[in-house]
Amino acid sequence: LCIITITKFSTGDNVRMLLERPDGLYTFRLHRDRVYYCSEAIIKYASNFPRKELLSFGTCFGRFTKTRKFRLHITALDFIAPYAKFKIWLKPNAEQQFLYGHNVVKSGLGRITENTPKYHGVIVYTMNDVPLGFGVAAKSTIECRAADPMALVVFHQADVGEFLRNEDALT
Repeated sequence: LCIITITKFSTGDNVRMLLERPDGLYTFRLHRDRVYYCSEAIIKYASNFPRKELLSFGTCFGRFTKTRKFRLHITALDFIAPYAKFKIWLKPNAEQQFLYGHNVVKSGLGRITENTPKYHGVIVYTMNDVPLGFGVAAKSTIECRAADPMALVVFHQADVGEFLRNEDALT
């Protein structure tokens, strides 16, 4: 489920690039319903500790909900953004609304990658190519062109503003 969710935001070949990096082999590990992305060396060090005493290791990519669905965390953004196939750029007036956790309407849409399918994962950027978060495309590229200005184009999933809003809950 973790790999399937990640491939929603990138192509299958790019997931391999996450695992086979020039600085060594990386992998995904499940620990307490959370999926961590870390190098093989960190896994060797973490194996020296009992699982009950181990809090975390590597970067938390997401977690499994109680209904066993995988949800990506915003901490995965820096790793997924360079390999994203579908991207959306926001106008400056829509950036703040997205960072407050709101969905994106067409009037805030600056650009969209060609051939973005409906209900596919997208990385949300500023017009200066700074990644803000990720979401799910509510409309395809073709549907966005014909949509009215107040129509939803991206369903919000996570954004960098979560670090401030959920500062106490992020682990």
